[in-house]
Amino acid sequence: MDNQETHILVCDDEVDVREMLQEYLGKRGFRVSAASGGEELRGLLSANSVDVIIMDINMPKEDGLSILRSLRPENTTPVIMLTAAGDVVDRIIGLEMGADDYLGKPVDLRELEARIKAILRRETLNETAAKESTDVNGAPFGAFTLDKEAAKLLAADGSEVPLTAMEYSLLKVFAENRGRVLNRDQLLEQAHDRSWDPFDRSIDIRISRLRRKLEANPEKPEIIRTVRGIGYLYDPK
Repeated sequence: MDNQETHILVCDDEVDVREMLQEYLGKRGFRVSAASGGEELRGLLSANSVDVIIMDINMPKEDGLSILRSLRPENTTPVIMLTAAGDVVDRIIGLEMGADDYLGKPVDLRELEARIKAILRRETLNETAAKESTDVNGAPFGAFTLDKEAAKLLAADGSEVPLTAMEYSLLKVFAENRGRVLNRDQLLEQAHDRSWDPFDRSIDIRISRLRRKLEANPEKPEIIRTVRGIGYLYDPK
C-alpha cells in the first residue's frame, strides 16, 4: 500500500502530540487525521476509511482502553496504543482487548513509523494470501474454519468470527505449520515482523484471546496447545 493511500487516525488529548504526529507522518506521505478523544474518533471513523489508529491510553474524559473496548470486535482496524513508559498492566489489558501493537511515551517517531509499516505489510500479505489461496476449505480450528481464500474465521453455522489483523496472522501461521512446535520468536517474526524479547508477553496474550474464541475450554486448550518451555503447537486433531 502506498503511503499516500494510507489514512492514519491519531487520537490523543494532548495538542502537541497530535500536531507532532500529524507533521511527522504527513511529511512521510501519510494522510493523517486527528481526534482529541473518543467522540471525535468515532465521528471520523464513521465518515472515513481508516487504515491504522494510533491512540493514547491515558486521556481524561474517556481513556483509550474504554474507546478500544467500544470499537472491538465490530471494528477490526489495526490499533497501536501509546502507553506510559512503565505501564505494563495497561499494555497487557490493551492487547487482551484487541490492540495490535503498543509503543511507550515519549514516542520514538522512527519506531512508530516502522510499527505502522509492519502492520500495513501484514495487512497486504493477508489480502494477497486471500486472493492467491486455492484452499477453499481452509484450516480447521475446532468447530471453526480459517478460510484463507476469504481471510476469515468462520463458525460452524457459516457466520464470521471477528478477528484483528494480528489474530488472523497468528492463525494463518499456525495453519501453515500444522503439527510443528513454534516458539515465541518464530511467531513474532512470522506474524508480527519483529523479534521477541524475554519480557514481551504480546504473543501469550493474543493466543489467550484466540483460545477464548476457539476452545471449548480455554483453560484446557486442545487446538493450540502449550509445549512447556518451548512454545505453542497447532494440533487440530
